[in-house]
This record gives sequence, structure tokens and C-alpha cells, in this order.
Amino acid sequence: MRTRMVVGLLSGLALLGLASPSSAVEDTRTEDRGPVVVGHRGAPGYRPEHTLASYELAFRQGVNWVDVDLVPTKDGRLVARHENEIGGTTDVARHPEFASRRTTKVIEGNALTGWFTEDFTLAELKTLRATERIPEVRPHNTIYDGRWQIATYQEVLDLTTRLGRQLHRTLGTYPEVKHSTYFTSIGNPTEPKLVDILNRNGLNRRSAPVIIQSFEVSNLEALSKQVRVPLLQLTSATGAPADFVAKGDKRTYADLVTPAGLKEISTYADYLGPDKNQIIPRDAAGNLAAPTTLVRDAHDAGLKVAPYTFRNENAFLPANLRSSSDPTAWGDIFAEESAFLAAGIDGFFADQPDTALLAVTGA
Repeated sequence: MRTRMVVGLLSGLALLGLASPSSAVEDTRTEDRGPVVVGHRGAPGYRPEHTLASYELAFRQGVNWVDVDLVPTKDGRLVARHENEIGGTTDVARHPEFASRRTTKVIEGNALTGWFTEDFTLAELKTLRATERIPEVRPHNTIYDGRWQIATYQEVLDLTTRLGRQLHRTLGTYPEVKHSTYFTSIGNPTEPKLVDILNRNGLNRRSAPVIIQSFEVSNLEALSKQVRVPLLQLTSATGAPADFVAKGDKRTYADLVTPAGLKEISTYADYLGPDKNQIIPRDAAGNLAAPTTLVRDAHDAGLKVAPYTFRNENAFLPANLRSSSDPTAWGDIFAEESAFLAAGIDGFFADQPDTALLAVTGA
């Protein structure tokens, strides 16, 4: 286990939102009560995801951490988008000046047609406005379509500093490196840009409120030698890391979450971020089944566990916890989150941070 794990106390404090603040922010808040809740892309249950409005709402609802997916622009800036394809999350299709940018690309073996951040400068992206990604499930969010720009990671960091002063607590980010192998293959890698931003903001230090995530392995292994902040290995219930596939490595995500795989992860990362179905799968009827041993196995390897993603809508809940056949209505999210808390998780990602915090605190 690498040197980073020797200071597990500091890493544990980081996950619990107790990492030391920057000198510009006085940390006067109290401790988080129980496992940490991460605002997944902000608070997308209420605002279009990855907008500054979504992040601000998450912080104001009470979380100390937000998840920020990062993709690069043509001119090397990092912006907050779930995917580099932006046809489904912006109004780019309504901009005739960008009609010729629509194209088809193969990313991680999937052919995608649309508009891609790496084909736009930041100035061009700033002419677009964000829209709701899943309007069929969150029609109420469409009222905000067109209100907010695409945010840069620097703007998100600036927001955390400003709100941290205002709310009197340390706020932090979980930046996720998206499609690392793909962006490296086109000569526009994300990792050097991320390291540079951390350095320029004084965040490349052990106690900084930053935890870097990735679904790939090779980039996290490299980053473990370049940054001092904790790292989180994301895994999926299906498939394999894109870098493994590109290198012909036959291992899958299932291999990563075996005791041997978890031990290897602990040599470069501090946290495991599994698909929640890897912790409590669903049976043939779509109901929650019995927990696996993953949380215990990860803890035995010295890893903290923060699964994704908890969402209140029936469309995402186990069948027996849905309130009706209406996919947009909310079901018994408290029962689902309570089951995972009972399984021993250390934190989790949620689209509705306020209800997730209630599940943790019981207040």
C-alpha cells in the first residue's frame, strides 16, 4: 500500500468534508453527521446539471462536496459537462453558425453523433446555454433551459471559495476525468490541465478539498505520482476500463472489485466509487437483493467506499420502492439510501442533496 495510505486519517477527514481549508477560507462549520453526501453534478434534481446554479444550490442545501465531470475545449480549457457531446445538454442545435460542427465520432467503442467540446473554443462554448439532460424525467427543470452558460472548472473552484466564505465552511470538488484514453489519443489530454489548475489554485496538497475520480486506471496510477490529493477509482457494474480495452488488457470492472483487485487499487487510490448495484444488486423483479461483500472487502483493502448515483424519481428506484407508475414522481428514496447506509458505505453521490442529507442525519 503506497505512502498515501499511511496518512489515512487525513484522507478520511477529506472524505468527511474535514480537509483543511485554503488560507482564504475560515473553516467554522461543524462536523458532517455521518457519511458524506456528494452533490452529483451539483443538484441536478432541481437545476440543469453541471451549471453554476446547480452547484450553488447543492452547497446551499448543505453538502460540502460536488461532483464535477471535466472535458477539454479545443483551446485547452476544462469545462464541466457530463460528456464531451453537448447536443443533449445545451442549445447548440439552435445555433446555425455551428451546424457544420455536427459530426460522428467513435468514443470508447461507441459511435456518437452530435457536437463535441473539443471542436469548440471556450469563447464559442460560452455563447451556448445549458439545457436539461433528461426532460422526460425532470420536466420541471426545463423551465431553466437557456439561463446558464457552460461553466469552466476554474469558475466552479471560484464558486466554492466564494460560497465557502459566505457559508463559513470548507467546500470542495470531486473532479472526474472523462474519457482519458480518448482525449489523450487526439492530443488533448485532460490530466495535465487538471494538475495545472490544482497547482495554480494552491490545491495540489494533501489537505486540499479535492478528490480526483476516473473510470480508467492508468491515468489514476500516473496522477498518484503527480498530485497529493486523494484519488477515487470509479467502477461500473458492467464492462471494463477504456484504457484496459485499448491496451488489450482482458480485466474487467468485475475483476477490479475482487479482493485482489481492491488491494491493487489501494496502491494508488484512497477511495472506491462503485456503481451502487455492485453493493446491493437488484433481483429479477427489480427489487433490492442482499448486499454483496464489496464494502467489507474494500474496507479490508484500506479503501473508503462512495457509490453512485442516488436519485429520487421512480424511474431510477428499485421496483418495490416506487410510489407509482409515473417515472417523474418521487418514490421511497429514504428506504433505498438507508439500505446502503446500513451496508456500511462511507459516502454517496446524490442528485437531490437535501433528501440525501436527511437520510444520513435522520433529522
